[in-house]
Amino acid sequence: MSYQWLTLWNYAGDFVTAAWLTLQITLVAFALAVVLGLVAALCRQSPFRTLRLISGCYIEFIRNTPVLLQIFIVFFGLPSLGIRMDATTAGVLALGINVGAYLAETFRAGMQSVPKGQLEAAWILGMSRWHIFSTVVLPQAAQAVWPAIINNLIQLLLGTSLLSAIALPELTGTATVINSRTLLYIQTFSVTLLAYLFLSNLLSWLGNWMGRRLFTPSQVVIVKKPVMFRAMNLFNPAKRRGAL
Repeated sequence: MSYQWLTLWNYAGDFVTAAWLTLQITLVAFALAVVLGLVAALCRQSPFRTLRLISGCYIEFIRNTPVLLQIFIVFFGLPSLGIRMDATTAGVLALGINVGAYLAETFRAGMQSVPKGQLEAAWILGMSRWHIFSTVVLPQAAQAVWPAIINNLIQLLLGTSLLSAIALPELTGTATVINSRTLLYIQTFSVTLLAYLFLSNLLSWLGNWMGRRLFTPSQVVIVKKPVMFRAMNLFNPAKRRGAL
């Protein structure tokens, strides 16, 4: 059995390269998903019916169709319309569009969690719409749904395994090629599972670390009783011992 693992060790460089490509695709696709999700969430709350309809159709279509078929449409379907792209670009675009629909509902839930009293107070203070969104709504909404955002990031990482269907040499695609060469099924796919486990835990740790850095707890101001009230407590037998 040991010689089988030694045989697989010869492909360690391929696994590292595939893991790096998987991580790159995940981060770029997630950045695209955040932008699309934020725009779609704002459109869902827009006073214009057309924007609400477009964003609603985008969210419902993406969330209720298989992501693998979406990848096929982007990679195999768009070239028939004259839009050609390589497998990496197609994978980033397909995964970004898919996860963006889920993030749209996540962002919308976070925005709706902001108390309306704060928005009314911001309007009274004469703040502009952008200033209200960037300083009042967005920070609180992001803090409220930060665990869900990190969960979507992990799901996107795991979803990159579907890109092996379009011959992209990410982790699953590389593992499939190595397995066809060595026929070491258990060893090859066990290493692949461990690689996904390491990357998902790494992204989870980084997300939690960023959450602690970005959303520091607000300062609590302790208001002490005035000296006059503390002096009055000295004449109260029930509170005299505690005051002294």
